[in-house]
Amino acid sequence: MRDDIAKSVLGNGLRVVTERMPQVRTAAMGIWVNAGSRYEPASQHGISHFLEHLFFKGTASRTALEIAQAADEIGGQMNAFTDREQTVFYVKVLSAHFERAVEIVADMLLRSTFAPDAIERERQVIAEEIKSYEDAPDELVQDLFAQTVWNGHPLGRPVIGTLATVNRLTRDDLVQHVHQFYRPGNVVVSVAGDIDHAEVVEVLGRHFGRWEGAASPFAADPPRPQADLATRLKETEQVHLCLGTQGRAQGDEARYTLSLLDHLLGGGMSSRLFQEIREKRGLVYTITSYASSYRDGGLFVIYAGMSPDAGPEVIRLTLDEVEKMTREPVEASELSRAKESLKGSLMLSLESTGSRMSVLARSEIYHGRQITLDELIAKVDAVTAADLQQMAAELFQPRRLSMAAIGPFRSDGALAASMREAFASYVEAKA
Repeated sequence: MRDDIAKSVLGNGLRVVTERMPQVRTAAMGIWVNAGSRYEPASQHGISHFLEHLFFKGTASRTALEIAQAADEIGGQMNAFTDREQTVFYVKVLSAHFERAVEIVADMLLRSTFAPDAIERERQVIAEEIKSYEDAPDELVQDLFAQTVWNGHPLGRPVIGTLATVNRLTRDDLVQHVHQFYRPGNVVVSVAGDIDHAEVVEVLGRHFGRWEGAASPFAADPPRPQADLATRLKETEQVHLCLGTQGRAQGDEARYTLSLLDHLLGGGMSSRLFQEIREKRGLVYTITSYASSYRDGGLFVIYAGMSPDAGPEVIRLTLDEVEKMTREPVEASELSRAKESLKGSLMLSLESTGSRMSVLARSEIYHGRQITLDELIAKVDAVTAADLQQMAAELFQPRRLSMAAIGPFRSDGALAASMREAFASYVEAKA
């Protein structure tokens, strides 16, 4: 481990990872709790996200307003998010105010009251959040795609939950979820900025050292991907489309090859999909790709938004570009350009304390060690054209491809049928 990165474990099992960045005057801290939507029972779908909200709504010594005022008094930026495998509470402050920030977050996590009136108010807020999400088809289609590939598995559910599940959650459910997952041995604290590791450990020990208890064991079954297609009616001006397949898990060494494949296909304005479908043909405003990875599985997804009549053609052109990756090796000049672009993106993304804090935590959670920028760059540089072609051939087998689309698929069904036919005909012809 580099001299500027250090790790300690408190007596209660809380893991602490820090990176000293003496060139800045701020510090970013993240409390990473291994409590995401994949660990929820189906009947309590959305409980992790609900709790993320409630931790800000009052403690034994502070109201929700006083929590917000305490953060503002030190110029802090404080927020949280929930994903499929973690709930994360983060704060960024001037390093001189670091201990005060720790005290505020510790108060929230260890002494929240979950008052019944606060629960009911926040239930309404989350209901409005779910409704607003329904008005964002470009986001909704991502979850429809995950549900299509991971149908029946918790990773296929939207993190936010549904109106039905959120409305039936009780205070006892919420408290029990905290008791099960919010335990020090189930948490990583990552800090990056103008800090000293020993001082950070001392401060965290003062405010979190008496936190006790062990997280209840929770067996998470690995996802079993399946190939399928789904269309959903929504009266939108555009069709929102996802095409893709299973990806790679966080610990898979091939993820570096996948990152480069993603960059080549849809990672920027010079990518193949952007150039072929937007620039040359003008069929879309947005087309991009991304890879998402979890402990034991992942997805590779291509997203596009287009006019309804362009849908079948965009599907055909996208699948043609995917097939080219399996059939033809990438030319040396294109590969070199993609590597430099990806390395530049990686380096630029790590210039802030917040991004460094996230990398520290994810490295600890998924790899049990710190993966340095030099290691990342070396792994990217080592990817060959043959590696990319082999990866594409493994991922893009026709029978493994899935599609999800949201759009104005009206009662005659012609548009949905034509898009399904464009996808199915490719699969049948190439299988």
